[in-house]
Amino acid sequence: MTDTPSRAIGRKSISATVKPRELMTDTPLLAGAWTAQIITLFPQAFPGVLGESLTGRALQDGLWQLQTYDLRTFGIGKHRNVDDTPAGGGAGMVLRPDVLESAIVEARSAAKGIMPLVYLSPRGRRFDQTMARNWARMDGVTLLCGRFEGVDERVIEHFGITEVSLGDFVLTGGEIAAQAMIDATVRLLPGVLGNAESAVEESHSHGLLEHPQYTKPAEWRGRAIPDVLMSGNHAKIAAWRRAMSERITQERRPDLWAAVQAGRPPKE
Repeated sequence: MTDTPSRAIGRKSISATVKPRELMTDTPLLAGAWTAQIITLFPQAFPGVLGESLTGRALQDGLWQLQTYDLRTFGIGKHRNVDDTPAGGGAGMVLRPDVLESAIVEARSAAKGIMPLVYLSPRGRRFDQTMARNWARMDGVTLLCGRFEGVDERVIEHFGITEVSLGDFVLTGGEIAAQAMIDATVRLLPGVLGNAESAVEESHSHGLLEHPQYTKPAEWRGRAIPDVLMSGNHAKIAAWRRAMSERITQERRPDLWAAVQAGRPPKE
């Protein structure tokens, strides 16, 4: 346990301290709300864009909540050191296992229900819509944001941490990836989207990419909305949208199209 402040956000609740977290908030942490726990060197980066638009409104309405754990507060010594040089030599710095352990234990002690522990790493399994749906069915997720050259491997082994990647590229840290994954998950929670059908029809929901979308004006710079969308015939509109989704998926993501043709569901 540490005396240094940590934040919990949801219905505008802010924790002044983590000892004890539940008793020190003006609004106690929300029982039953989907929870995102973030272990990071930059807690001030949150909620960031997650505090805007639909996810921000859902956060304030208590449909989900956010807990940040400042990794620096668990640092060693006078200067709160959190990293050291790589064993065996090499460039960069590696986050220390003893520091990470303290932060993880603190976060997991507040975790309720089924909440996977995830390290955001470019060598992990690539995040996708299926993973977002799975997380949305759980009680929340604990995300460890790496920095520098990553984390000590022994921490991953000891805690059985799952490694997940936002994509086949490298970021300077896990905070941007964490926000993207939380956004993709929170929008699937009941009551977050204004129209529940939005999550059903969008890209990747059925293994296909989404069909084109149009709105007013009916003609713009010589380009008209396809006649079928203006026909009022819902059966024809549905058939057109399906055909366009199939065509776009074939052209842009042959890997997805092959899976659809083989009758395979989206990758779990």
